[in-house]
Amino acid sequence: MTTNNVIRQTQIQPPKGWESIDFKELYEYLDLLGFLIKRDIKVLYAQTILGFAWAILNPLVQIVIFSVIFGKLANLESDGVPYFLFSTVAIIPWTYMSESMGASSQSLVSGQGMLGKVYFPRIIFPLTPVLAKLVDFSISLLLLIGVMIYYGVTPSLNLLFLPIFIIMMISIPIGIGLWLSSLAIRFRDVKYAMSFAVRMLLYSAPILYSASEIPDAYRTLYSVNPVVGVVEGFRACLLGTDIVWGYIYPGMITSALLMWTGAIYFRRMERIVVDVI
Repeated sequence: MTTNNVIRQTQIQPPKGWESIDFKELYEYLDLLGFLIKRDIKVLYAQTILGFAWAILNPLVQIVIFSVIFGKLANLESDGVPYFLFSTVAIIPWTYMSESMGASSQSLVSGQGMLGKVYFPRIIFPLTPVLAKLVDFSISLLLLIGVMIYYGVTPSLNLLFLPIFIIMMISIPIGIGLWLSSLAIRFRDVKYAMSFAVRMLLYSAPILYSASEIPDAYRTLYSVNPVVGVVEGFRACLLGTDIVWGYIYPGMITSALLMWTGAIYFRRMERIVVDVI
């Protein structure tokens, strides 16, 4: 009597050529993604006195400072809206995007201890901080709601379009995070360039000033910046102003391109992450 022993082997190979993200494989590791998100949230507020209150204090301090400097002293135009409310609606999503981009861009470098020990889709790393920061964003919405109630703002039907701009808000740090985290494993300058880029984005988007100040001849080119579409969309949805889709579509296209090209480039670089880092 003979017994045939069948040995099954699973071979893990690096991607060949330019491939996009394997969503089926990513789905199989959702438990790991969930664990890392919970870990990031716990670590962020571990041994803090104020805990989740920092999610409100952080944007609030920025709003107060910008309102005094740009609203009172510089007297910037705010389309007839109280400047404190005007800046709050923009700074809440901006704080989420800026913090998510910074954390996502350094995710592979900060998580290098896990990379060589076990296999899992590396894209989990840049996705984790982007999704974990949604907790802070959700809490900071309490501040936004409070300011809107104080100024007696009643949302219009434009509020129905807010999920579109929230998705766009999330897609921007994902796309940029995929690109920069891939580059950061080879060029550590990304860490320093990122802080500079965030400051430039702050002033190149209508966060502290109104987009109506931009001449019409340059508005379409200006709107290619996806942050412009997010800020303009949030203001229109929450303050009831007109949604100028013609100036929002360019940013939507840019954010979609960032995600698509970032995913392809990340997949290409994924095979050398462990060797380079």
